[in-house]
Amino acid sequence: MSTTQRVIAVNRLLAGLPGSDRRRFLARCESVDLEFAEVLYRTGAPLGHVYFPTTSFISLIMPVDETASLEVGLVGNEGMFGSSLALGVEVSPVRAVVQGGGTALRMGAAPFRRELARSPALHRVIDRYLYVHLSQLAQTAACTRFHLVEARLARWLLMTQDRAHSDSFHVTQEFLALMLGVRRVGVTKAASSLLRRNLIHYSRGNVKVVDRRGLKGASCGCYKADCDSYDRILGSPGPNQGLPGRSGGGTKRKGPVARALANADATAVSPAT
Repeated sequence: MSTTQRVIAVNRLLAGLPGSDRRRFLARCESVDLEFAEVLYRTGAPLGHVYFPTTSFISLIMPVDETASLEVGLVGNEGMFGSSLALGVEVSPVRAVVQGGGTALRMGAAPFRRELARSPALHRVIDRYLYVHLSQLAQTAACTRFHLVEARLARWLLMTQDRAHSDSFHVTQEFLALMLGVRRVGVTKAASSLLRRNLIHYSRGNVKVVDRRGLKGASCGCYKADCDSYDRILGSPGPNQGLPGRSGGGTKRKGPVARALANADATAVSPAT
């Protein structure tokens, strides 16, 4: 028989819900540990659960053919995986792979649909998140087509740093080549340029962001556009704001998500058994 543990609601999407809706939703979630490189879903697989990362983050990968794939998004504690269920689509459109190990809140597909029907506030939040997510997919498509590999790499490193909540994280050049849809030699050249400029340190798959401001300068405008979309559509800071040691600039108002995060209360969540 499972026991319960007390956890803080640190998923920013759920933190934006009214208190009663948030507490009811969290009471129906279970806390799970996600391991690095774990495949949560493959393209076309039935969605049995939705995931709301707290300290983990998930890479969304679109297979191009039998040998090539391209990362089209990252989901950390600013969002969720499985939002297509809100559209009545019960299969995964992408391969979901854990890029950063840690914890997440998980709920079964059927309970999630019931909560959507019961809570207009949850439905509004998910609808807005879907819009943000779709706009970012379009931004990624344009970025992949028009921007240089070095700028795209800088953007990806910033996105990963935001969701890892750390200046250091692990990623191999082979994985970066897969994520950016380029040959490994292209990643090596771009990473070497960032190294020479002392923006990052890289050794045996371990990356450390040394100069975040400089890395933002090296990235394309798509990074700022991604972060701004959260503020404009969801009324909450982007993934790089409101977190320890992060300052994304821009608005300083304290929106509903920031207030909810500041006042987040412990809620009983059942761990996976």
